[in-house]
Amino acid sequence: EVQLVESGGGLVQAGGSLRLSCVVSGSSLDDYAIGWVRQAPGKEREGVGCINQNDYSTHYLPFVEGRFTISSDDSKNTVYLQMNNLLPEDTAVYQCAALFPPREMCGSNWFRWSDTDDYGQGTQVTVSS
Repeated sequence: EVQLVESGGGLVQAGGSLRLSCVVSGSSLDDYAIGWVRQAPGKEREGVGCINQNDYSTHYLPFVEGRFTISSDDSKNTVYLQMNNLLPEDTAVYQCAALFPPREMCGSNWFRWSDTDDYGQGTQVTVSS
């Protein structure tokens, strides 16, 4: 059973940066694509982006493209979400998700973030204006 643990959240001013980490255990990164989702208070969960370890393809939702970057370190079984130029509307709990099968769930033009139940506990990101 895959397990996901996020860290790296915190309070940052608008325009600042944070890097979130998602440590994956119980499985190799090759077995899953890893996605990032977020949920703001009073709002539904939404996809942020994903990475497919099989071909290192990534996909980002339009509202973060150019500001957020997803990468991975196979030696640490860890996926990162680098967030730059943060906006107050980026305030949310950020979770990583295991996506299987990886090729169907994440590619250069798709991210089926709602088709999984494997999430980490999340990490809070708060952006002040």
